[in-house]
Amino acid sequence: MPAEQAAGLAKLAPLLLPLIAWEVLWKGIAMWKAARRDEVLWFIAIFVLNTLGILPIVYIAFFAPRRPDLVSGQ
Repeated sequence: MPAEQAAGLAKLAPLLLPLIAWEVLWKGIAMWKAARRDEVLWFIAIFVLNTLGILPIVYIAFFAPRRPDLVSGQ
């Protein structure tokens, strides 16, 4: 049975690796923004919950303020 399980995991690896990279990318960006704003609860929530990037994207899109110098194009 362990050999069959290993074979099953090997088949999932091509799918899991991009998902892991996606999660790590968004989680890193969102955690960095939350830390810069001293938002401890957001930082902990993003760190603890694995949501395939959904929670970090929601934080970045709706709760982290945009920098005025980037928005205005200066």
